[in-house]
Amino acid sequence: MNFNVVINAAPEKVWKVLWTDDTYRKWTSAFTEGSHAETDWKQGSKVLFLDGKGQGMVSKIAENRPNEFMSIEHLGEIKDGVEDVTSNRVKEWAGSHENYTLKKVNGKTELHVDMDMNDEFKEMFTKYGPLHWIM
Repeated sequence: MNFNVVINAAPEKVWKVLWTDDTYRKWTSAFTEGSHAETDWKQGSKVLFLDGKGQGMVSKIAENRPNEFMSIEHLGEIKDGVEDVTSNRVKEWAGSHENYTLKKVNGKTELHVDMDMNDEFKEMFTKYGPLHWIM
């Protein structure tokens, strides 16, 4: 799944909207209320993407080049407070990536998002994803 948009803002501003806690919570609330990430966003760091009930995904920051590129590798899920990175259900999509590329073009930012995802999440991301919120 690929998404592209040109945003009338500098890459630094778009980056902050994507990855600063308060704005991240705003654009991800479109998916589920209370959505947030527990991480320091550093390369190699673990990420817990959680909803307001503590359910969500276990991931890691595969690559982070500030204001240019963020790659997130999804490893598993959190259900009832328990991390699962080994079940057959998780193995179907573990290792999938979510990549965000920002390029400065004529004083604006071209944001390219590419994601490995199944059909279940494709429709939801298309309807509620960050490209709609930050434009």
